[in-house]
Amino acid sequence: MKKKIFAAVLCAASVAASVTPAYADDSELVLYTWQGMFPQEVLDDFESETGIKITYSNFDTDETMLEKVSMAKGGDYDVVIADDYILEKVVQEGLAEKLDKDKLSNFENINSLYQGQFYDPTDEYTVPYGAGIPLIVYDPDEVDIDIEGYNDLWDPSLEDSIALTANYRVINGITNLALGKSMNEEDVDSIKETGKKLLELAPNVRMIQDDNTQDALLNGEASVAFLYTSQVTSVLAENPDLKVVYPKEGLGFGIMGMFIPSEAPDKDAAYQFVNYILQPEVSAKCFDYIGYYCTNKAADEFVDPNLVVPEDVTKGEIIQNVSAEADEQYNKNWTEFKAACD
Repeated sequence: MKKKIFAAVLCAASVAASVTPAYADDSELVLYTWQGMFPQEVLDDFESETGIKITYSNFDTDETMLEKVSMAKGGDYDVVIADDYILEKVVQEGLAEKLDKDKLSNFENINSLYQGQFYDPTDEYTVPYGAGIPLIVYDPDEVDIDIEGYNDLWDPSLEDSIALTANYRVINGITNLALGKSMNEEDVDSIKETGKKLLELAPNVRMIQDDNTQDALLNGEASVAFLYTSQVTSVLAENPDLKVVYPKEGLGFGIMGMFIPSEAPDKDAAYQFVNYILQPEVSAKCFDYIGYYCTNKAADEFVDPNLVVPEDVTKGEIIQNVSAEADEQYNKNWTEFKAACD
């Protein structure tokens, strides 16, 4: 899944304080992202505090966004939110403004776990806006072991009891992590070894499906599941006694990020909006609404606890594009694995 602001003149002392209206009545911020990415309350409060009207423009895919932004270097939009893999192209093609962090007093609130990523290794162009983190969830009353990481999924006691989501790169990726490798391993011979390890998991797999995978935990069809973020929050709402595992081998996650286009019509307004969203209470409202993991460390105390990664979790990696040869082998691993699970 997975924008206009600052007053033209604000004294330096007011930057870290509350937002002060300083725009004419016809000021406008054009926000470009997917539908339903902000609670209306947050947008309304911003308009009330600044006098800036928000125009919310939607795209259906990241590729559509890139095409539109590329046409005029983003000259039609002030703030854009998109997925990590496409942000890499945005930055490489010079479509994102290099951030003036003096205008982002709340930038320091960002959780360092989600910084320094492949698409923006020096955090100069983007601001994280939520993370999708697939996690292991299990019923402790039905499982005889304490699950602490991906490797535990191979335990013989879990025969015919695991429900998996159906993303071939993610499942290959967590198998790589179980073997002590990168989720984005590119050596084909090494990926073949990953495939062999994955086949050894087949006896423990009850089902592979993307839609409503969490239901298998709720109806007792499975006692362990590897779930997407929205499924994790959904199943915990139904049964808070289930256990969530933050794997000791490290997280695999995806990040949505905000950027200001290099030719944004009103960059001052854009900076004010981004800084507003980074306020802890505002961020908490946003993450509660979209159901993604909180990427704002200062917001952790205000957000749903199920959307906060524990303090001791410091390792994480994003699935990235790999070579055609590597991807072909990952696909082959997946095909053979699914056949073995049938």
